[in-house]
Amino acid sequence: MSFPDAWTAVRGRSWRFLASAWPWRSLAYIASTVPVGLVVFAVLFVVLGVGLLTLVVLVGLLVLAAVPLVTTVVADLERRRLVLVLPRTDVAASGTLRERLRAGRQLPVAWAEVGYAVLLATILWLVDAVVLTFVASVPVVLLLAPLLVRWNHLEVIGWTVDDTGEAVVAAGFGLLALVAAAYLIAVLACAQAALTRLLLDPQQVRLTEAVTDLRRSRVRLVDAFETERRRIERDLHDGVQQRLVALTMTLGRAELDVPEGAGLELVREAHRQAEGALEELRSTVRGIHPRVLVDHGLAAAVHEIADRSPVPVHTDITLPGRPPEPVEAAAYFVVSEALTNVVRHASARTAQVHVWTRDGRLVLTVVDDGVGGAEPAAGRGLAGLVLRLEALDGSLQVTSPAGGPTEVRMECPLSAV
Repeated sequence: MSFPDAWTAVRGRSWRFLASAWPWRSLAYIASTVPVGLVVFAVLFVVLGVGLLTLVVLVGLLVLAAVPLVTTVVADLERRRLVLVLPRTDVAASGTLRERLRAGRQLPVAWAEVGYAVLLATILWLVDAVVLTFVASVPVVLLLAPLLVRWNHLEVIGWTVDDTGEAVVAAGFGLLALVAAAYLIAVLACAQAALTRLLLDPQQVRLTEAVTDLRRSRVRLVDAFETERRRIERDLHDGVQQRLVALTMTLGRAELDVPEGAGLELVREAHRQAEGALEELRSTVRGIHPRVLVDHGLAAAVHEIADRSPVPVHTDITLPGRPPEPVEAAAYFVVSEALTNVVRHASARTAQVHVWTRDGRLVLTVVDDGVGGAEPAAGRGLAGLVLRLEALDGSLQVTSPAGGPTEVRMECPLSAV
């Protein structure tokens, strides 16, 4: 069975659809609707009839209160029958059937389930019965026309068949009618299953699916951002940086050829400016996409940041392995931004970086003994990191009372991607 569901099979190639199990599964779904609908009709008729007749003695209220329980059982059965047509459907009510029946009157009435039960008991099974009668009689009679015409003439949809030649033609039309019946049954089953899913699919499930899709799209956005970051780093490293290196070398050779005087001083100044621009570019490239993070992981990258910091930084990193790449990159930039703020604003004497995992989450803290007063909204760097972590279902908290100390705490699930 190469098709994921009946509707996909119907829209596929005819020979593949007819050779698959989907026509038979659709027939089983439609055929089982008839007895289920009849039973639901009988049960609802009895319950409502008894309830209304005994309503004057108040017993009817208790009987009518059983209607939601009946529809709950019907809805659970219909969700299970959907597998015949939509195997990959995820229509699940909140809690098991036993739990919902045990909760009883404590749960609000699921009016969608009540409405579907009424629809099933009054319309759906009747429509399916009519369609089944039609598709079971016309193609079969046409196919058997060569045998039946020996005993008596046949009349099928206003066509009278009374000889062997016409019977053979009728058998040919019977094959076409059988193919059309297979498609009719499958389309009807898909339409009924879609209606069932629409009415019985709880809103909580739809919201969960929407949130899951949103989270996946946010993670893909982070991945796209990282890809673009790497492209920019590669262009700067292989393009602009190489040109600046060539420029500094050319200016260095020019210092040897230019005689002493004002011209030589200008060349030396240009050489110093080119070297300064090259150093700034290298620092920018490291910030865009640190090579040490890619090659050696988070621990090595944090140690490198700590070694470059003018403020002494103590690091304590305990990781069982490398985190997922987006989580690792987010952690690196949190450490980089936090230590940059320590140097620029905290007036701190020391800082500490701790990284560990707990309950499937990466936990990172950057603590300094500075003056405090830091807020994520005050700087675009920390505010941007908050948004970045939210896309990974993580969080960033800054605790910085006046007078210090300041703690930047990041938590992010390792299964966020």
